[in-house]
Order: sequence, then C-alpha cells, then structure tokens
Amino acid sequence: MNHKPHVAVLPNLGLGHLIPQLEFAKRLVVHHGIHVSLLLITTNEPSPAQDQLLSSSHLPPDLHIVPLPPVEVDKKIINDGDVLVLTRLCVITDHSLRSLKSVLISLGKPNALVTDIFATQAFDVCKELLIPTYVYVTTSAAFSAFMLYLPKLDSDVNCEFIDLPEPIQVPGCSPIRTHDLLDQARNRKIDEYKWLLHHFSRLPLASGIFVNSWKDLEPVSIKSIKENPFFKQIPTPPIHPIGPIIKHEEALSVVDVECLKWLDKQPPDSVIFVTFGSGGTLSFEQQTELAWGLELSQQRFIWVVRKPTDSTGAGTFFNAGEANENDPKVYLPEGFLDRIQGVGFVVSSWAPQVTILGHHSTGGFLSHCGWNSVLESIVHGVPLVTWPLYAEQRMNSTMLVEDIGLAIKPKIEAGQQTIVGRKEIERVVRMVMEGEEGRVIRSRVKELKESATKALDSNGPSYESLSYVANYWKTNHN
Repeated sequence: MNHKPHVAVLPNLGLGHLIPQLEFAKRLVVHHGIHVSLLLITTNEPSPAQDQLLSSSHLPPDLHIVPLPPVEVDKKIINDGDVLVLTRLCVITDHSLRSLKSVLISLGKPNALVTDIFATQAFDVCKELLIPTYVYVTTSAAFSAFMLYLPKLDSDVNCEFIDLPEPIQVPGCSPIRTHDLLDQARNRKIDEYKWLLHHFSRLPLASGIFVNSWKDLEPVSIKSIKENPFFKQIPTPPIHPIGPIIKHEEALSVVDVECLKWLDKQPPDSVIFVTFGSGGTLSFEQQTELAWGLELSQQRFIWVVRKPTDSTGAGTFFNAGEANENDPKVYLPEGFLDRIQGVGFVVSSWAPQVTILGHHSTGGFLSHCGWNSVLESIVHGVPLVTWPLYAEQRMNSTMLVEDIGLAIKPKIEAGQQTIVGRKEIERVVRMVMEGEEGRVIRSRVKELKESATKALDSNGPSYESLSYVANYWKTNHN
C-alpha cells in the first residue's frame, strides 16, 4: 500500500500551461515524496506537441498521466476568428471539468488538487468532495498581485481601464501602465474579460497559491502579496514562491540535431536565439522587417520562423508543433537564406529552446516574454531582447527592462503603430550582443542565474516553500 500523500495536478490546454505544471508535478514526486496524478484536459482535436512532450518526458514512477474524457470541440468555436484564445480555452475547460468529480472519486479522492488559474470550476467539485484546492500560477508574482487586485479595480472603475489617466496602482507593487495591460482587460464588454474576472475573483477560495518565481527576482511583489494590508483584507490565501521551475530536457529531432551541430561551431556567447514561444506569430510585414534587421545586425542568429498570420499574436496557441502546410521559409525576403549562410540558421516552426539557451554559444534571446521563456533565459544566464505579443507579456517586458534590468526593448517609431523597423531591430540586437548596455545586462542576469540555483537548493527559499506544503500534506493525508 502506498502511504505517500496523493495529489492531483490539473494543468490547462496550451504548452505554456502544461510544461511548468508537468515540471511542478515531477518536482513533487522526486524531491518531496508525493504521489501525483496529472489530469489532462483532452479534446477530439489532435495535439502533436502535447503528445510528443508527454511521450518524451522521463516520468518518475509515482507520476501518472490521467486523461480526462475528451471534449467534443465545436469546430465552429475553435476556427471562428472572432472567438479569442482565452474564451476558447475556458469553454473547452468548462466542458472538460464536468467529468472531474467522477475522475477524482475513481482516483480515491486525492489529498489535494493543484489547478490552473483558468480551471477554478474545480473549486466547487473539490469543496463537495472535501479536497483542499490550490492554484498554480504560471506567470509572475507581479501578475499574481494584479489578478488578486482586478475584482477591486473592476468595482471601483467605471470607464475602460485603458482610458484611465494614470497607471494602475496595485497596492505595494510597481504601477502598471495602461498600454501594458493584457488584451483581455482592454475591453470590459467582451467574453474574454468576463472569463478573466470570473476566474481571478475566485482566487481567494484557494487553500494556497503556488507562484513560479522567487524572492530575489520579485522581492517587491512577493512581499506585497504576503504583507500589504489590502491583500491581507481580501483575504489572500498563503502564497508559496517555488520557482524557477523550468523544463530541463527535451526530445531532439533530426532538424534539432542539425541546428545544435551548427551552434557547436560558433564562438561562446555569439549567437542570438529568436523565437516567439509555442503560440506566437508575426504579420508578414513584421516578419520581413525582422529578417532584414537580423541580416543588417551582422550577428550570428538562430531564428524559429513560422508562417505569418494576418496580425501579430497567438496564432499557433492551439496547434503548436504542427507542421505547416507551407514552408514558412518561403515567406522570407528573396535571397535572404542565401545571404545569411554561415551567419544565421533558420528553422521552421519549432526548436529545442531549453537546449539552445543552455548552449555556451548562445549569448542573447529575442523573446515574446512568455513567463516560461523568461525563467529559462534567467536560469541559463542569457540576456533578453523583449518582443511581447499577447497575454501578460507586455507587463513581463516592462518589468524585465525597467524593474529588474535583464533586457532591452525595441522602440516603435511614431506613426509606425505596431511595426518594429529593421534599423531598430539591428540596433537592439547589436546592443545586447556587443554593446555596453548588453554587458551590464549580462552581468545582472548571471547574478540572478546564481540566485535561481540557490533558491532551489535543499535549503533554498523556493525548495523550503514547496517543502512546507508537502510536509503539511504528509501530516494530514490519513
């Protein structure tokens, strides 16, 4: 008989949610002696990237994958361009969790459930079954503070948040400029915002909140959530900073191996890695400017290219890892691939990000600023050029550039709206790779790399934070 406490972990759709929660589950098993069931939301749509991740991950013996019954996805909802990513995610999750009660009972009612922020329907089921429920936040502590503050902001403000004359002041935290707000909070009349508010309003119902961050990275936000009178009054559940939890291994394809062979031949810290995460895409015009900017910079680079979309954003959130019908390389400027031979390496759709960031030749990372990518960059000591696309990435970008000093952000010229020009791309790439500002950032990121390692050591604050909860589960699981 297994006398270890049994915890269920419920990630949401999308690799940005699944990867950190899978790694969290592994950590519970390997370092804290917990038996974990990872509950997978599934649909009738194929998910090659998710399948590859789960089949290639070396799962410890006490970690079991439990797929929830697949949801029949209405293709009209999934393919309707007017139905945005978060709404699709929440609708699918809502349907999927109708089976949660029977699944938890079949598992013998776990001692706790750790759920994604956009799956708070689980709270109601777990309350009925007397199972304590925790939330795993896949973003920053600063964004966690914003989530907790949003219901108050919603009740206090009548106009659209983007029309506010001053930045939004989350108690005890850095002000949030309105143009950095996530897209879902820019129009309070749309379903996306209603889903956001619904789930964020339910955070106080949790028994605790796990945040993938650590004290040295976000001292102000973490202290504020723990100590500020506003958050105490909510009341905010105990917050447990347990990061940085990142992926450390990945399966390599033939193309990946070729890419790494090329990287092996480059000098130390000489290559900038350019990618926009599992869901990010650029418009044709922006992709063209990026190609010219990289070429003009005369810096070595690896660039993950995707087929451009009508606009910049989360164009591949639901089909990350799928091979595109058309080779994305055909959308690059004429002669580009010939001209950059030996200097640049272009791959289609996907690359082994963790392996590339950990390579001694990689010296810069042009990133969309998804939180997982930010943490991977810090853990491997790689300076950033920020290029936020969607979700909370603009807030992450501002924090990295202005508060923590780990990144450079391109400027958009007046009249250009959202297109970053080739000359500006050339400037920031050169700056991070060989400029004085790049050297300062490189020094700062190396400091935080060491801090990240110490945080996860057996006597480090993040290890102890997770150990505290794990020990509670161990003493209360009989």
